[in-house]
Amino acid sequence: NLVLTDRERLVVNGVEDVKSFNDECVILYTNMGILTVKGSELHINRLNVESGESIVEGIINSCEFQDGNVSRESMFSRLFR
Repeated sequence: NLVLTDRERLVVNGVEDVKSFNDECVILYTNMGILTVKGSELHINRLNVESGESIVEGIINSCEFQDGNVSRESMFSRLFR
């Protein structure tokens, strides 16, 4: 599920991992594929991969899904190379 409120708060269910994030782009692995959220002043307010919920806040301009058949590499595994 995606719930967008006033283009400033996005609640996403089904989140499995975070690929990357900064103040203009958040990329999430979900059970339905990769979700890319673009905007400005973005931040992840909550991330709970056990329950699969994430909250992204800021000025949200777009949300885009890609197929889930893309190779996954965890943000943490990239940090600890």
